[in-house]
Amino acid sequence: MVSGGGGFDAIFAELTEINAEVVLLNERVAILEEEGPGRAGTPDDGGTAERPAGAPVLWADLEDDEHAVLWPQFVHWVIRTADTYELTTDQLPRQCWWLHGAVVEELTALWTGHQSAYAGTDDAGSAPYLWQDALARAIERIGRIWLGTCRNGQHKQRHRQPWSGDDQYLTTLHQAARPHTITLDSGEPPDAAGSGTTPSPGNT
Repeated sequence: MVSGGGGFDAIFAELTEINAEVVLLNERVAILEEEGPGRAGTPDDGGTAERPAGAPVLWADLEDDEHAVLWPQFVHWVIRTADTYELTTDQLPRQCWWLHGAVVEELTALWTGHQSAYAGTDDAGSAPYLWQDALARAIERIGRIWLGTCRNGQHKQRHRQPWSGDDQYLTTLHQAARPHTITLDSGEPPDAAGSGTTPSPGNT
C-alpha cells in the first residue's frame, strides 16, 4: 500500500500518461479502420484503392492511372455482354462503339449498374431483373438515337456543328446568363396572378 501524498501523486501521474497513450492509440485505430477496409493497397506498395461495387465512372474526370485500370475492365465487360446477349451491329456497332461518346456513357452506366445489381448483397431483391430491363431499353435507345448511320460495318461521323470550341458562342452564352423577362405591350410585367389584365374600377 502506498503511503503519503507523494505516492498517490506518482500513481496519478502514471495513470494520466497511460490514459494519454490509450487515447492516442484509439485515434490511430480509428484512422486505420477508416482507411483499411476501403483499400487494397497504397501507392507505396503498388496497390490501388478498391472501388465500391457500382461506383459511378466519369471517364473525363479520371486520373491516368485510374483510366488505365478501369478502361480495360470496361472493354472486356462490353465484349462479354455483347456476346452473351448476341448483339448485332445494328444494335451495337462492333467497329466503332467506343467512338461514340453517348454510347460509351450508356454502356458505362450499364456496366456500373450491373456491378451494383449483382454485388451479392442480401437486399439485392429485384435489382438483377431491373438491370435486364435497363439493358433492353438502353440497347434500343443506342440503336435508335446515338448510332446514326454506323450500321453497315463502317464508322460514319455525324454531320453536326459542335457546341464546344467556339469562343464567340461561349461569350454569347455567358452574356445571356440572365433570362429575358416577358413583359406586356405597356412595358410592365404581368401581375402576381399572371393574368396580365387590368383590374376594373369596381375591384379597386
